[in-house]
Formats: sequence, structure tokens, C-alpha cells
Amino acid sequence: MAKLIFEKYGDQVSVEFDKNKELVAKVLGIESKFLRNSIAGYLTSYAKRFMKTETVEEVYEEEVEGGGEE
Repeated sequence: MAKLIFEKYGDQVSVEFDKNKELVAKVLGIESKFLRNSIAGYLTSYAKRFMKTETVEEVYEEEVEGGGEE
């Protein structure tokens, strides 16, 4: 579920749990607090990993484009 939300609503996903909890509640309409929090927690972790990966790729691309000149 979290990956689907990330793919569909990626521009609204945050690295903050509370914002993702609200998004999950709005998108899925889940009344179960446990399930909503579980999905929001995974979504937050997924977003953090995605942002970290994206940052590493940008640094790598800059190094490659620079030709490794010192």
C-alpha cells in the first residue's frame, strides 16, 4: 500500500510521520489506528530511503560529469 501511495501521491509524501499519517487517512480512509500508523510509518521510511538514494545519485552524477578533476 505504501509504495502505491508513494507512486501516486509522491509529491505529497513527506519524511515526517504525522503528515504521512494524514495523507494515508485521506487517501485510504482507514479507520484502524494501528493499520493507518503502520502504513504511514512504512511510507515515512520509504520516503527517507528514496531521498537518500536520490541524493547519492546526484553526487555521483556530479563527480562523473566533472571527470574527477582535482
